[in-house]
Amino acid sequence: MAATEVRFTSRLPGLLRRVAGLLGSLLAVGGAKAIELPENRAEALYHVYKGGGVTADGPALLVRKSLADKVSLSGSYYVDAVSNASIDVVTTASPFKEKRTSYDLGIDYAHRDSLMSLSVYQSKEPDYVADAFSLDVSHEFFGNMTTIALGYTRALDKVSKKNEASFSDYAKHWQYRLGLTQVLTPSMLASANLEVVSDDGYLGNPYRAARVFGATVPERNPRTRTSRALKLRVIGDLGDRNAARAEYRYFWDTWAIKAHTLEVGYSRYVGSDWLADGFTRLYKQNDALFYSDNATSETTYISRNRQLSAFRSFGLGGKLSYTAKRVPGQYEMKIVGSIERIRFDYKNFTDIRTGEAYKFNANLLQLYVTATY
Repeated sequence: MAATEVRFTSRLPGLLRRVAGLLGSLLAVGGAKAIELPENRAEALYHVYKGGGVTADGPALLVRKSLADKVSLSGSYYVDAVSNASIDVVTTASPFKEKRTSYDLGIDYAHRDSLMSLSVYQSKEPDYVADAFSLDVSHEFFGNMTTIALGYTRALDKVSKKNEASFSDYAKHWQYRLGLTQVLTPSMLASANLEVVSDDGYLGNPYRAARVFGATVPERNPRTRTSRALKLRVIGDLGDRNAARAEYRYFWDTWAIKAHTLEVGYSRYVGSDWLADGFTRLYKQNDALFYSDNATSETTYISRNRQLSAFRSFGLGGKLSYTAKRVPGQYEMKIVGSIERIRFDYKNFTDIRTGEAYKFNANLLQLYVTATY
C-alpha cells in the first residue's frame, strides 16, 4: 500500500454509485429520477496478493438488503491471512504469519433527493485494533444531473507489540470528504472529490527499524499528520456498448510527501453475457522530510519505511464478468475474475542484501460471485 492511500473507504455519491457500474452495466446517465438506494446484493469473494515476500489471502462476504423503499442495511466480513517475509522483516527480524479480520455494518436512508449513510467498522490483528464510524450525506440537484456529497469518518486505533506487554499506544484519525458529480452530456459523467485526513498519535510501526551510520535504531515518526487528496474522474460512453474512464489523483501532506496517480480504463461487452475491462495505473511519490535510507546524523525523527521513500509503481490489470443467470425484475448472478500485475521501483530505498535499489513485482487476484435480487 502506498503511503498516500486513503485510510478509510469513502462512499460514492448516489449518482456515481449507479454508474460506477461502468464495469457492470457500462454508462447509463440519461433520465432524471429520485435518488436510489443501493441494490439488494450478496457477494462472496476470495482474494490473493503475492509480492515482495508477502502473501495475503482470504475470503470476504457482503450482504445488503432494503427495507421498504427508504432504508437499506448492509454487513460485510473480510479476512486476511498474511505470511510476511518482506524485506523489512527478513533484514531486521524473522518472517511471521498472522490473521486480520474486519467487520462493517451500515445503514442507508433515502429521502426525496437525499441519501444518508451511517456505518461502523472494526478491524482486528494480534497487535492492532482499529474502530471507525462514518457518516455520509449526498443530495441530487437540477433534475438529478448534479450530486453533492459530504462525508466524515472518525477512527481510533489501539497499537500494541507482541511479546512486549509494556508497549501500548493509540492513533486517532479524522477524515472529511467533499464530492461533486456532474452529468455533462447524455454519454459523459465527471466527478471531483476532495478529502482531508488528520492523524494524531502513534503513526509508525513498533517493529520497524531505521539506519543511522549503518546501525539500526528504532523508527521515530512525528505524532501528527495532515494530508489532502484531490481526485478527478471522467467516464464516457463510446457507443456500441463500449465505455472508457480516466482519473487523476493528487496527494500532499505535512510530511512533505507529494504523490500523483493516473489511471485509464476501457470496458466492452462481448455478446450479451460477458463484460471485459482493462486498465493501467501509474503512481509516483517523493520521500518524507524525515526519511533516510542510511542517515548520517541523529535527528528528532527518523524513518526507513519504504512507503515514505521516493518510489513509483506501474499497474496493469483486467477484469472479466460473466452473467451466469438472469431473471429480469427478479435477480441476476454474475461470476467475476480480476487480476492486476504491479511493478514497484524504489529510488532511495536500498536492499541491504545486495546494495542495490529495491524493486519487486506483485500480483493481485480476485474471484467472486455477486447476485442482485
